[in-house]
Amino acid sequence: MSTVILALVAGAVVGLALGALGGGGSVLAVPALIYLLGFTPAAATTASLLIVTATSLTALFAHARAGNVRWRAGALFAAAGLVPAALAGAVAARLPHWLLTLAFAAVAGLAAVRMLRSARPDAEGQPPSVRPAKAAGCGAGLGALTGLLGVGGGFLAVPALVTVLAFEMQAAVGTSLLVISANSLASLATRGATMGHLDWGVIAPFTATAVLGAWDGKRLAARASGPLLQRAFAVALLAVAAFMAVDAVT
Repeated sequence: MSTVILALVAGAVVGLALGALGGGGSVLAVPALIYLLGFTPAAATTASLLIVTATSLTALFAHARAGNVRWRAGALFAAAGLVPAALAGAVAARLPHWLLTLAFAAVAGLAAVRMLRSARPDAEGQPPSVRPAKAAGCGAGLGALTGLLGVGGGFLAVPALVTVLAFEMQAAVGTSLLVISANSLASLATRGATMGHLDWGVIAPFTATAVLGAWDGKRLAARASGPLLQRAFAVALLAVAAFMAVDAVT
């Protein structure tokens, strides 16, 4: 199978997951770029940031039209992550490949566990009151994660906005896209020197089908059980995390 076809298929899967689940699909982009398309871990994180930025901005536009974005609160949350995202983005290119791979495997495993837990039908309690210091800490941590590993962090941003800032789910998903977009752009600003070495013939079709897949994912979510989709995705993500962890240490 040609590289372009693989990029098209991988992009469609990533976009479908993002659209259906509101987060987590970008965690598949890095392993797809490394193991299917031959990118190094450092190049894969940069390419993933480009894909995440384009897909998130597209989805942000759709959610903004639906009134699901809280601009002021989202901007404050994102502001705390801008500097960590830029610093982590500069550091990522200097880390050994095995360490980036192992760190990514750990984050993918965490994402899978969070998705499995949130897919349970247990009733949730009342969200806690907003704590500005904790919100800033969450924003900074999310920014560092985005910059270092090239993931949007929707699987962490949405729960943080719900539990820390007491957002309802629809507003959390929409606002998280603002946070993800800002962090991704901040991280990309520090990686300008690496842009010229990327294979744009692969990244362009990957990004295009990811954007289109996100719209299909929204329609899929309307027809299928949300918890069932989350469980299926989480199991696949656990398998990816295990494979990458083994690859990093062998």
